[in-house]
Amino acid sequence: MKRGRTLAVSAGAVTLAALTLAACTSGSTSSGTGATGAGSGSGSPSSPAAGGAAAFNAGLTGVVNPSSAKTNGTLSFALSGTPDSLDPGNMYDNWTWDFSRLYATPLMTYQSAPGAAGNMLVPGLATAPGTASANGLTWTYHIKPGLKFSDGEPITSQDVKYAVERTYDRSVLDNGPNYFQVLLGDPKYPGPSKDPKGGLTSVTTPDPTTIEFHLRAPFPDFNYVAAIPQTAPVPQDKDTGASYQLDPVSSGPYMFQSYSLNTRAVLVDNPNWVPQEDPQAKQLVSKITLTMNVNADDIDNRLLAGDLDVDAAGSGMQAAARAKILSSPTLMKSADDALGNRLWFIYLNTQVAPLTNVDCRQAIEYAANKTGLQAALGGPYAGGSVASTMLLPGMPGYTSFDDYKALSQPAGAVTDAKTALAKCGQPNGFTVGVAYHSDQPEEVRGAQALQAALAKVGITVQLNGYPSGGYYSDFAGSPNYVHTHDLGIDFGGWSPAWPDGYGMLDELVNGNTIVPAGNTNVSEENNPQVNALFADAAKPGTSTAQQAADYGQIDKLVMGDAVILPEVYGKSLLYRGSDLTNVYAYAPFGMYNYAVLGKSS
Repeated sequence: MKRGRTLAVSAGAVTLAALTLAACTSGSTSSGTGATGAGSGSGSPSSPAAGGAAAFNAGLTGVVNPSSAKTNGTLSFALSGTPDSLDPGNMYDNWTWDFSRLYATPLMTYQSAPGAAGNMLVPGLATAPGTASANGLTWTYHIKPGLKFSDGEPITSQDVKYAVERTYDRSVLDNGPNYFQVLLGDPKYPGPSKDPKGGLTSVTTPDPTTIEFHLRAPFPDFNYVAAIPQTAPVPQDKDTGASYQLDPVSSGPYMFQSYSLNTRAVLVDNPNWVPQEDPQAKQLVSKITLTMNVNADDIDNRLLAGDLDVDAAGSGMQAAARAKILSSPTLMKSADDALGNRLWFIYLNTQVAPLTNVDCRQAIEYAANKTGLQAALGGPYAGGSVASTMLLPGMPGYTSFDDYKALSQPAGAVTDAKTALAKCGQPNGFTVGVAYHSDQPEEVRGAQALQAALAKVGITVQLNGYPSGGYYSDFAGSPNYVHTHDLGIDFGGWSPAWPDGYGMLDELVNGNTIVPAGNTNVSEENNPQVNALFADAAKPGTSTAQQAADYGQIDKLVMGDAVILPEVYGKSLLYRGSDLTNVYAYAPFGMYNYAVLGKSS
């Protein structure tokens, strides 16, 4: 799924206290387990509330099988599809942000700790959180001196600047977020491949350990942007553009030994990594493998048999394995019903006829069988609770409302749907295409469930499955492809890049985020009222209460526009093997913390 990278603080002057969320809201029904700080923190992981014995849900509040022992074991990951990218500058899927911490260290990062403490921002490459100038337009970071890449070359501020520069060229790197292009002072910079000598003037490096970001407007929560993998350093002379993901130069505990594109990656120890300088990650095994395009049920069976350690996607067990686990007290001891810090939803595109008419979009909202969509995602226990809003419960600005009777008539409000169809001039229904991830069984089931529900009101859905690896770069995330293939309905998911309304909503519904490739505003929502509210939340001096109110109003306006059909506030039933160490559900990503895992043998 995409991260609001996604992964997800406010465009305005959000104070850190305002980001504290209810601990129960880390994903299935909310945003994270609560950010307790931003731009502050010692950099040392907090002690877990409990640790040791395996038990059902033990990994939600404590560390299961804690260990600091290094072994010669191999940590094995498997993935049912392919990554959007393993290039830190070109990734936007939730799990790749988590996985990248094994080999790429951004300026800022999240504290490695279970529960709410995991949402605290702490330094990564930086010596401390960034500081803003008096006018809020310049953010300055100092990186730790003496750090080296895996090839032995020193890491400098210029390497961080170049990492940001290369993300501007969407013709080369088309998947990552575009926060820098939106926030920094020269949004039309074409990228180093088109302008190798010009440089990004809004990022300056006064010396090898200092980097400055010059913003177009104040953005007091820039430390969250600095925690995105795009700030992990990249040496310019080693950049191979779109092929860089095959052998990225490491700044984390492991480095690439080999990568056969979309087949298998092998990581080994980075000999130049210094544990004391990177306390949020660990180097506890001698090898890490990632095998791709593995059947999802096979992944589950191998996890249960102990032949595999981690399902890389972190989205939970499939139906057969879930049933096995939930019926076995023994297996349940090795499972966590994790709050996934995500919303599963469906985009309704405003530029594909007849969905250009809001009443036609509202007809789909009413007709959708939310219980069927919930079942496709795993049911209420492991899939999540039926959603009726975009904001996750517990987020500042969230209020519960139910415009399309998702909660009161979850099987579908057929009468209301037919009334909306008549209003949009399509009383007998219409035909529209739907896009979904063909290698994600829950989305295949969801598309089929939606097709059956909409047929009851005369709407014919044409199913179009696409691979995860190119879903946002080439298909649903390409407005031109969406238009020419009549993909008015597009399945998606979102984990906020940081835990508030900006992180949850901006990339999905702000008009300035629509881009030709890697587009996350797939609905192409460009409502002037919505855009103005984002701008209002960004104004210096805007109170946290007003910002929350702005985001709450955006949620209501967007739902009124019927550009997002919420499915569930997501949950994932995760399984941990008995010899996996340092295991816990990690609030920023809604899955296990990949940066600290080890093996007992």
